[in-house]
Amino acid sequence: MTLNTRLWMTGSLEWIALIDGEEVFLGKREVPSPLEEGDAWTSDLGDMFMVINGEIKLVGKTEPPKKYW
Repeated sequence: MTLNTRLWMTGSLEWIALIDGEEVFLGKREVPSPLEEGDAWTSDLGDMFMVINGEIKLVGKTEPPKKYW
């Protein structure tokens, strides 16, 4: 599968993508690797993403996942 979304990792190991002309935070460890068609995840901010037709799409928002430390 070819991924048609510009994607990069910062020095803080955060994944960023260019979606609809905007830089969007995808997450850290929650981003699946390697990305494949149909992969879905929720970022620490509650943004829900999915790989559809070779592109990363923002498919919705939800309450951020709770962290138990």
